[in-house]
Amino acid sequence: MRGTVFDFEDGSFLFPFSDNMAMSPDGGMMMRLSDNMALDMESGEVHMTSPWPEDDCEDDSGW
Repeated sequence: MRGTVFDFEDGSFLFPFSDNMAMSPDGGMMMRLSDNMALDMESGEVHMTSPWPEDDCEDDSGW
């Protein structure tokens, strides 16, 4: 299981299920834009977040 990401805009946690997608507690989809930003796929708003968990891949691509 991946770690959680804190959404500073909503005051809630996001639950990543891939390297660049997460689900909010209300079932909304969030797309990772950078280590500390995510896009709400429903409203189009950009949210500031805590850093996304590191992936398990061996390369240094950052994603």
